[in-house]
Amino acid sequence: MSESTFALDEEECRRFQISVELAGRKWSAAILMAGARGARRFSEYRSLVDGISDRLLAARLKELEQEGLIERDVQPTTPVSISYNLTPSGRQLISLLHPLVTWSRTRQSAQVS
Repeated sequence: MSESTFALDEEECRRFQISVELAGRKWSAAILMAGARGARRFSEYRSLVDGISDRLLAARLKELEQEGLIERDVQPTTPVSISYNLTPSGRQLISLLHPLVTWSRTRQSAQVS
């Protein structure tokens, strides 16, 4: 990569930092991955995101909804039925994080060797 690849102006640096902090916030990536793996109901997210409390899962789902990465669908049934789905932006973020997983796997393999 050339040095010009990293020649970001101040505004782009701020955007980069905001994006990385959003994706790197504890539990956010795991919740998005659970959605990508098919979780729709709160209980499905809880079972796919090992170790997260109900309170924190609810807070993170709300944050991800506010960021436009997850949409919440409320069906006025009795009892009320709530489901969560990744938005196109959420799916795009997951696809952008995939190379990071590949990099991590390669890095860990190199450290073991």
